[in-house]
Amino acid sequence: MKKLILCLAAAVVSLTAAADEGMWLLPYLQKMNIGDMKAKGCQLTAEDIYSVNHGSLKDAIVIFGNGCTGEVVSPEGLVFTNHHCGYGSIQALSSVEHDYLKDGFWAMSNEEELPAPGLTVTFIRRIIDVTPEVLGNIPSIAKGEERSEMEDKNIEALYEKLRAENPGMTINIQPFFGGNQYFAFVMEVYRDIRLVGTPPTSIGKFGGETDNWMWPRHTGDFSIFRIYAGKDNRPAEYSEENVPYKAEEFLKVSLDGYKADDFTMIMGFPGSTERYMTSYEIDEMFQV
Repeated sequence: MKKLILCLAAAVVSLTAAADEGMWLLPYLQKMNIGDMKAKGCQLTAEDIYSVNHGSLKDAIVIFGNGCTGEVVSPEGLVFTNHHCGYGSIQALSSVEHDYLKDGFWAMSNEEELPAPGLTVTFIRRIIDVTPEVLGNIPSIAKGEERSEMEDKNIEALYEKLRAENPGMTINIQPFFGGNQYFAFVMEVYRDIRLVGTPPTSIGKFGGETDNWMWPRHTGDFSIFRIYAGKDNRPAEYSEENVPYKAEEFLKVSLDGYKADDFTMIMGFPGSTERYMTSYEIDEMFQV
């Protein structure tokens, strides 16, 4: 599974100022980032962005499918994502009679929304630093296969513990910073996802990959889906009895636009980063 990193990818002071680039894990915002963010205009607290005790911004940013980022934008589980992220599901729902890739699709009511088999939307409910549990009992002299076997044994035991403590949740444990730190992601996976709207591919993928890598984005690269849940608002397999997910947090879409020096940040699930490579690793990339 692709490494999950729910993080702030960048904070920008204004369109004319240089970006304060970086990737930052949400549990560390209070300790490492929030002061600088507030100085640049952020009006949210660290708890507003990431909290395990109440709803926060993290509950509006989801993993769409196998690794894309999506945003919950309504109290009834409406999700925006990229057109290319929804492409596989849109293609699977298309037919000769109803070519949604070519013609687009717009549901005019909940009843017209199309179930997308196999598609999931995942919420990160909690991120736990489990480094002591994974590495704490491993001697510093342990190397290679011996060290890997000890880590694997600790991780396996930790999976059992966290699954027992978090029934109904999916657990994913991942290494960070070259295996020097480990985090456990407690995730809630919704499996009844339905297509609400998509532009035709001529808009959603305008310019194709050539323009994608050569020019600023000028495509209508979006698609719209809705999360459905059981009557208890918990994940459920597809059923006609399911209802739109009642979102604890969602992004309010503003029509006011922005002005110079407004604070801007990006939050989502980049696949991986080599930003924190050591000088020795970079040298090896050039020399080997």
